[in-house]
Amino acid sequence: MTGLQSRHVVVNGVCSPVLVGGCRHHPDLREAVVFVHGNPDAGGDWEPLMTRVAEFATVVAPDMPGFGGADKRRDQDYTVAGYAAHLAGIVDQLGIQRVHLVAHDFGGPFALAWAAAHPDRLASLTLINTGVLLDYRWHRMAKLWRTPLVGELTQLLATPRATRALLRHDNPGLPDEWVNRIAGHAAPRATKQVILRLYRSTRQEHIDALVEPLRKCDPDTLVVWGDADVYLPVALAYRQHHVFPRARVEILPGVGHWAWLEQPERVAELVVPFLRERVGKLAEA
Repeated sequence: MTGLQSRHVVVNGVCSPVLVGGCRHHPDLREAVVFVHGNPDAGGDWEPLMTRVAEFATVVAPDMPGFGGADKRRDQDYTVAGYAAHLAGIVDQLGIQRVHLVAHDFGGPFALAWAAAHPDRLASLTLINTGVLLDYRWHRMAKLWRTPLVGELTQLLATPRATRALLRHDNPGLPDEWVNRIAGHAAPRATKQVILRLYRSTRQEHIDALVEPLRKCDPDTLVVWGDADVYLPVALAYRQHHVFPRARVEILPGVGHWAWLEQPERVAELVVPFLRERVGKLAEA
């Protein structure tokens, strides 16, 4: 990952590796594009998109608690609010004042909960197959994870081989390199337990509570969604207008859940110009 360096940031005793780069390898952290991953990813999975954005902006991508190289402590708060608080700690410790958020999957709720609490520091939103998930019905794996005992059995049977097979079935356009990498992220026993705790702790009312503060903020928002996503259906993309009236929604036909890994060029053609127009905009005004 040329130009990206790993730092370690500790928030309330929980350590996260954080990739930082951009601005010719000397990042100005007062304004940054912060990439927030979901389940079961890690910050480094943003690399195909992150390196393009790093050509004109400071970029930051943490491993969130329980995932990747981050601590997987049993006493950590694995709720949306807990993840938002951890993200807040990372942003504060790095000294970032203006934040351009890029989020995917459960990283959407993490990032949006932070944004709802810090509207004065939010510069823009880029939501890739995620958002405020209004009237959402859990996908089939989530339903299993949320069910006591069934979830534990499901995770016990989720060998790397079985996970790879499921990922290939659900995401036929995802390159094998990324199928293998994502399956590896999901393999640690501690991460499997974190997933159960996260999915079981999340309620629709937690998501609905984000609507009003985010609607008041009404940030510049880009929504990019693969319409072949079997976990978060494309109907959710259009519902983002209920929260972000000015949002630009771009649908990618035939693309699955990990849109920027499946079609990196197509996603970059949308995301890079959107961010390039906004990074530094207020600072120069």
